[in-house]
Amino acid sequence: MSEERTTHTSGQVPQGAKTDPNGGTHWTFSKIWLVILFGFVAIAFTALWLWIYGWLDKAIWSNAFVISHTWTIPVGVVFFSLLVGLSQKYLRAPTVIHGGFTELLREARHAKTDSSTFAGALLSSYFSLLSGASVGPEGPLAFLIQDITTWLNEKLKVAEDSTFGLSVAALASAFNGIVGSPVFTAVFATEFQVGGKELSYAFLAWNLLAGAIGYLFFTLLKLPVFAQYIPFTPISTLTLPYVLYAILLGLVGSLLAMFIGGCFQFFGNVMDKFGDRVILRTLVAGVVIAIVVYFVPEVMFTGVRQIFPMINNPAHFGVWLLLLFALLKILLLALSFKSGYLGGPIFPTLFASTMVALALHLLFPIIPVSILVLCIESAAVGLLLGAPLTAILLVAVVGTYNPYSIALMCLSTAVAMFVGAGFKRLMSQRATGEAAPAEE
Repeated sequence: MSEERTTHTSGQVPQGAKTDPNGGTHWTFSKIWLVILFGFVAIAFTALWLWIYGWLDKAIWSNAFVISHTWTIPVGVVFFSLLVGLSQKYLRAPTVIHGGFTELLREARHAKTDSSTFAGALLSSYFSLLSGASVGPEGPLAFLIQDITTWLNEKLKVAEDSTFGLSVAALASAFNGIVGSPVFTAVFATEFQVGGKELSYAFLAWNLLAGAIGYLFFTLLKLPVFAQYIPFTPISTLTLPYVLYAILLGLVGSLLAMFIGGCFQFFGNVMDKFGDRVILRTLVAGVVIAIVVYFVPEVMFTGVRQIFPMINNPAHFGVWLLLLFALLKILLLALSFKSGYLGGPIFPTLFASTMVALALHLLFPIIPVSILVLCIESAAVGLLLGAPLTAILLVAVVGTYNPYSIALMCLSTAVAMFVGAGFKRLMSQRATGEAAPAEE
């Protein structure tokens, strides 16, 4: 006798729950041990992967020979770029040319993953991050965790209706650990409503449980996280001028995000001309990156470590140099993505947003730097990812915040989302108008 679906607050029966005659639901706990297992495997791998990357980065780029011989910078960039291309060509390494972590999460319910790409993804992740390209660590980690969970699902013969929930739970463990927030991925997954459907209670419970495991793992072992990574003194009061600043900064953040999107489109069109010549594509991109970072090493890598000299003394660099850093970081981010480097956009975007905020603070010192940084970052990241709540939470966790800061970030991010929606509608109308004569 088949079970009859019973409506819940979301209109669906939670995954892992069964109906009862009274129209309610009772949970089955047979999958909890799998959630715990996937959570521990994901966070243990994440810690090991980050440790190996940190060790390689220090050994390769921070040794005395490289520091004293600047010619090694372009040589290293081109060498690792070649390895990125080779890993794509011969090891089927994934890329973020046509989408990264956000698309992976949206399409995970229907995606047919193949764990055999793990070796290529692992090598490409290290080569990409070590190449000096402008990419963040969240993109590679998403692909690697997805491959690991696919393999676990196969080996443990997990029922098909549970594989998606366990995969996202593993991602929650990994990302909550490195971000330093027990609810980050739960908000992310909920906001995206992955698979185009409302999320069930069971799915959220799995996500929260695995996310807590990842957070506690990093916290109890005192592993480095990104929480309060970019500290600024939060505002101590809320005034009407601050509200007006937040609105204007939402416009700045939205323009920054749209510029990033335009750069992605431009470099996507350029790199499409290489077709299947992936090695040549990454080599050409590597040469361009090498030339830029040789003269401006501040825009190398993810921007996680490179951001601190500018934060500590923005006046030393000046307005124009800070804006140049932001511009170059965005251009290299788009070039890196569309050339096949495996990475994420969040940390380079935070870097560029912070550079713009610091430049504006030099021009308008009356505006607290924390308002400038937090409002521009949340607006830009929220519009870029299409996930405003996630962006607000991420920026709040990475920075230093209080309820006043949260309120201003909500306002600036809302402005950015309205501006983005208006711009998208305008582009759609223009495209429709241009297509009309061709149809006649």
